[in-house]
Amino acid sequence: MERVKPRTLSGFMELLPAQQVQMERVMQVLRETYALYGFYPLDTPLIEASEVLLAKGGGETEKQIYRFQKGDSDLSLRFDLTVPLARYVAQHYGELTFPFRRFQIGKVYRGERAQRGRFREFYQADIDVIGDGKLDIINEAEVPSIIYKTFTSLGLRRFKIRLNNRKVLNGFFAILGLTEKSGDVMRTIDKLEKIGADKVKAVLVDDFAVPGETADELLAFIQTPGGTAGILAALEGYKGKNEVFDQGADELKTVARYMAAFGVPDDHFEIDLTIARGLDYYTGTVYETAMLDHPEIGSICSGGRYDNLAEYYTDKQLPGVGISIGLTRLFYVLGEQGYLNGERNTAPADVLILPMTDDLAPAIELATGLRDAGLRTQLYGEQKKFKHKIGYADKLSVPYVIFLGEDEIAQGVYAVKDMATGEQVKASFDEAVSRIRAGLAAKHAGTVIVDKV
Repeated sequence: MERVKPRTLSGFMELLPAQQVQMERVMQVLRETYALYGFYPLDTPLIEASEVLLAKGGGETEKQIYRFQKGDSDLSLRFDLTVPLARYVAQHYGELTFPFRRFQIGKVYRGERAQRGRFREFYQADIDVIGDGKLDIINEAEVPSIIYKTFTSLGLRRFKIRLNNRKVLNGFFAILGLTEKSGDVMRTIDKLEKIGADKVKAVLVDDFAVPGETADELLAFIQTPGGTAGILAALEGYKGKNEVFDQGADELKTVARYMAAFGVPDDHFEIDLTIARGLDYYTGTVYETAMLDHPEIGSICSGGRYDNLAEYYTDKQLPGVGISIGLTRLFYVLGEQGYLNGERNTAPADVLILPMTDDLAPAIELATGLRDAGLRTQLYGEQKKFKHKIGYADKLSVPYVIFLGEDEIAQGVYAVKDMATGEQVKASFDEAVSRIRAGLAAKHAGTVIVDKV
């Protein structure tokens, strides 16, 4: 029989057990944080009808989508979590309570060229708040406060949430006479950080026939210095020239004020007029989040306000605001840069029981008792030499081992060994449980991520 070489497809991340534990911990922090803010968990299918996923049209999406035929059905793997959410809300509109708040952590698929840190199969972690007809601006301030809470709960400290408002940009484009070119201009200035001001100006002038002086004025505006306070003051100077601009400036001011009330420190957010989020999808506040010590990574969480989530599936007006974390990429980058907390134990069990007798009944009873006490317990029942058994515990990094021999059974005690210190004591069941619990509290201390402050 010819053997098939086992391999993982390019662009698909597969983790070893200890790394998978770290990934699960990151996802658990996200779930717990999102739940704090009153979000429902949601799990939409990986596979959708192609006409549903491609309702907005083809373009790059159609090129990247994994599409296949099954019988007479034209099917595709989802490429994000937003389009399935739009379908879900339109389909279940009459059964949902609005504002509808949901979070979802799930895999998505894009058939793009695999690169270092870029994957074809990857987890996204999204939150969205969907309104029925209207959605108050307070949600546009609460969402970035959830970003702050999420990343600080994970252990990140040196990051900044940058925000802007598409109405400010669209209004300013109108003031400069660039409304008809707004989409092209928006996508171009969104590249400012990657290609620099000179190249942005060249693209605007050469490709989109924007006059040089107009391009200069636009670049000077979006690079207004002074941080949040300075930019808000500068925006006042343009008030009264365009209604959309005025509305966007007022919304930016309100969002910044509410974010402070939500507990986001001043040094963790700022208004940045270069943030455009090139998609036409966004209509109000937009966000990008960057790690201060690794700007080369780009945004680790982005999103914004949109006016009509489900316009391709229903005539209901369903505005919303949401963010997305590219979780697989973030996890990869954090691991590569040494941010994952290697001190936290990643063993599959808290306790490994090593029976030292032929009769396993006492060991089975002990395992059952420890599990009832809430301790993750593994019973080693293989007929191996002692050295192999203890080596098994070492390789798994199990914190505690309990030896159970004839003497221990006769005395009604257990030999409990701390594998980190080597200390071994004999203890009653209750003493063993208390000792292990106290030790685990110390071994599991700390956040999932250790920021390099």
